[in-house]
Amino acid sequence: MDHSTHHSGTAHDHTAHDGGHGQGTTWATAMKATLHCLTGCAIGEILGMVIGTALMWGNVQTMVLAISLAFVFGYSFTLFAVVRAGVSLKGAIKVALAADTVSIAVMELVDNGIIALTPGAMDAHLSDGLFWAALLGGFAVAFVITTPVNKWMIGRGKGHAVVHAYH
Repeated sequence: MDHSTHHSGTAHDHTAHDGGHGQGTTWATAMKATLHCLTGCAIGEILGMVIGTALMWGNVQTMVLAISLAFVFGYSFTLFAVVRAGVSLKGAIKVALAADTVSIAVMELVDNGIIALTPGAMDAHLSDGLFWAALLGGFAVAFVITTPVNKWMIGRGKGHAVVHAYH
C-alpha cells in the first residue's frame, strides 16, 4: 500500500519516520513504537493495581484488571490519534487492533511474568518498594524484549507501521 500521498495529496516520505518498510526500519522507530505501547500499558496496569488493591481483591483478580486496563489504555492512544485524523470509530478500532495487539501482548506477558516470578512481589503492597521495583523492572525488561518484536513487525508493514497511514 502506498501512503506517499495521504496528506491532502502531498508527498510524504515515511523514511523519515521509520526508514521505510523492510530491512531499513530503524531501531529508533521501533523504540518509539514500543515506548508508545509501554506508556499505555503502564497507565492501565498501574491503575488496575491501584484499583484492585483499594478494593482488596486477590492477586488474580487484580492482575486480570491490570492487564485488561493495559490493553484498553494501550489501544486508546492509537484509537484517539486515528479518530482525530478523520477515520471512523469502527475503522480506528481495526487500525488500533492491527497496530498494537502483538506489542501489548508481548509487553504484558513479559512484564507480568517478571512480577509473578519476583519473590514476594505478588504480595507486596503499593507502599512497598518491592512492588514498584518489580513493576518498573518488569516494564524495563518488557521494553527491551518488545522493541525487536516491533522492529520486525514495522519492517514488514505491520504493527505500528499501520498507524503511519493516518498521521
